[in-house]
Amino acid sequence: RETPAPGDAIILLGGRTGRDGIGGATGASQSLDVDSLDELGAEVQKGNAPVERKLQRLFRRKDACRLIKRCNDFGAGGVSVATGEIADGLDIDLDRVPTKYQGLDGTELAISESQERMAVDVAAEDVETFLRYAREENLEATVIATVTEQPRMRMTWRGKTIVDLSRAFLASNGAAKHQRVHVRRGGDYRTLWMQGTLRERMHTLVTDLNIASNKGLAERFDSTIGAGTVLMPFGGRTQLTPAQAMVAKLPVDGETTTASAMAWGFNPYIMERNEFTGAYLSVVESLSRLVATGFRRNRAYLSFQEYFGALRDDPARWGKPTAAMLGALKAQVDCNVGAIGGKDSMSGSFEDLDVPSTLISFAVAVGPMDHATSPEFKGAGHRVVRIAPRYGEDGLTPHTDGLLEAMDIVEELIDAGDAVAVSTPGYGASAASLFSMCVGNRIGLTLDPWIAVDDLFTPGYGSFLVELTDDATLPAATNNVCMGEIGRTRADYVLDAGGERLDLAALQEDWEEAIAPVFPYRHHGEPVKAITATTGRHHHHAGAPVARPQVVIPVFPGTNCEYDAAAAFTRAGARATTLVINNLTPESVASSARRLADEINRSQIVMLPGGFSGGDEPDGSAKFITAFFRSPEVSDAVRDLLKNRDGLMLGICNGFQALIKLGLVPYGDIVPMDETCPTLTFNEIGRHQSRLVRTRVASDLSPWLARCQVGDIHTVAISHGEGRFVARPDLLERLVGSGQICTQYVDDRGVPGMDLTVNPNGSMLAVEGICSPDGRVFGKMGHSERSGRGLYRNVPGDAHEPIFESGVRYFGD
Repeated sequence: RETPAPGDAIILLGGRTGRDGIGGATGASQSLDVDSLDELGAEVQKGNAPVERKLQRLFRRKDACRLIKRCNDFGAGGVSVATGEIADGLDIDLDRVPTKYQGLDGTELAISESQERMAVDVAAEDVETFLRYAREENLEATVIATVTEQPRMRMTWRGKTIVDLSRAFLASNGAAKHQRVHVRRGGDYRTLWMQGTLRERMHTLVTDLNIASNKGLAERFDSTIGAGTVLMPFGGRTQLTPAQAMVAKLPVDGETTTASAMAWGFNPYIMERNEFTGAYLSVVESLSRLVATGFRRNRAYLSFQEYFGALRDDPARWGKPTAAMLGALKAQVDCNVGAIGGKDSMSGSFEDLDVPSTLISFAVAVGPMDHATSPEFKGAGHRVVRIAPRYGEDGLTPHTDGLLEAMDIVEELIDAGDAVAVSTPGYGASAASLFSMCVGNRIGLTLDPWIAVDDLFTPGYGSFLVELTDDATLPAATNNVCMGEIGRTRADYVLDAGGERLDLAALQEDWEEAIAPVFPYRHHGEPVKAITATTGRHHHHAGAPVARPQVVIPVFPGTNCEYDAAAAFTRAGARATTLVINNLTPESVASSARRLADEINRSQIVMLPGGFSGGDEPDGSAKFITAFFRSPEVSDAVRDLLKNRDGLMLGICNGFQALIKLGLVPYGDIVPMDETCPTLTFNEIGRHQSRLVRTRVASDLSPWLARCQVGDIHTVAISHGEGRFVARPDLLERLVGSGQICTQYVDDRGVPGMDLTVNPNGSMLAVEGICSPDGRVFGKMGHSERSGRGLYRNVPGDAHEPIFESGVRYFGD
């Protein structure tokens, strides 16, 4: 944002440097063969999620960011590029680059692409302040270079200059290059489902690997972190209808009603036949998905991801990316939307094998979160209309005027509140879109008799399928657009079309099972006992009322829910303080223990948030947290809080794991662990799970549930790999009898069970949360802090579980 000046310091932030990633950038642009695995393994970069989180925290600090003139992440080329691009003149001291181990030479230090590193330019007078901010975030920071007046990049290693290049040479991009290109005429494309009965075609369609449910793959990734998810990846009460775009609120301190959206478009089979048309339709599909989700085309920007086989010196091979580039450019001009970024690789060859020509378009925009629209049908008896542009001779490419008009009509319907569900066909044509619109809420569909079966399987890029409200009025349209009703939704779960009636439940089973053996997400289980423990206890603090109780939230390496937790407590009326635990040196660990003990002594509530403490180190998560809390200073402060000051503790996800491994739940004290103690272990499915679940309040023992009623059901985000509650039968029975089992996983009828769609980790008795004997320490797996206005709009249910309000109110009653 500012111009570097002579004397400025270049600071390397984050991870240390090793041999991993050396040659990664050049390796991404070369052909591979059978020897590559042995010879080029060092090119593979290795991520470091805990360090990445520390960088995120630092760059969210206003005081730190205001000191940064320029910054660059360490990608291709390592120090030589990340630092070398910041200023025209630089003296880089490679001996100051922090390393993972000894033995790296100057070249390795200069070009290693080890991950989670940033280079920042800071004025000389601000260096010490910036380094202090980094230490406060438990982040390593080292000055490795100085900005010079002379426009040359110099690198020294062991006292010798090993690089000395003029900026003029570096800016020349090397010698001019010329290449002959031959763009071949593209081939035709037809979908794969143009023969057979409707039933046969639909079965083939829904079991196609590109259409079959990928829920078991997608749920491996945290979709709710940051408490800003407006649309879940899968919508409806079954959480099965794939969203057309990612939509999330902007990450701000406080509240916002503005969301960002990102959608993609790509059909490899069209690209394979015709790169020009395929790239054009990638742009059309990405923009259509964005519009179908409630965002405006005229506020969109594009980014491209390109991937082609090795080009060599073959004009025909060079013609493939050339045709794709021209097709994408024409789409940008036609749609009046520009690309502002992208990434390419020309190494998609392994010996004689080439990747299909690839240009994926990503469309991004910002807009009101309340406009976000999801594709699952919302109710029975609603009209379904198709809005489509007219198409060119190839039957694939929409006429520009009709495409833009169709998008404008959809935007108008969404703005007026007349469209309750919108989808745009892609690879699977209208048939796949209509099917996926049905599964989210198990709503059937009757298509009008005039709808030909072949039409359902004909590509429809740039067209839209819209479920209307009962009183909706369609806008006027020109002859550039074909618009009309094609059918109505129905309560029974069937598809009536082309003279056939299909059982959608059977089709859904085929669709879900297609790749379930590879990415499982379903497992049948029996219902379990619904626990009901009503004590009638009135929860109030034994001491003087506290208008705004103080909450301390320790941030350990790997913690990633502290912002969400602090925001939830602040909304509830508390004062929340986050305390970063520093483990860079033994001295900083001891200092952090003293600081945490002091904060606990000043606070009424201790909250342990979620994350992946220590990267979810081997042999179980939360070990670092538990070791820290077992230190004498911290454990004494916790006991004083609970036994003498009537304070509260809360642990969610990783924090719950820590509480249970300390003994604070279910025993109410920090105790030694043995084989009789309960634990939280790996999910029964054997992987991370991220989605929404339903939980039922089973007990009123805990003050954390004082604003709930036994039997209340909430829709709560979960995101964990080790959440399965396991206990000995005798202990489990005692917990039930004492009312310490606070919450259970339940289905949409409120029945707890062991079915994986209900119980995401296989917890015994479907236990989601437990408390201490007096209820004041509460641990749970579900992320109740990930709630707020406008979230999870495509999944029905009450997403607000008022545990934070209950905890704060405890000190005010």
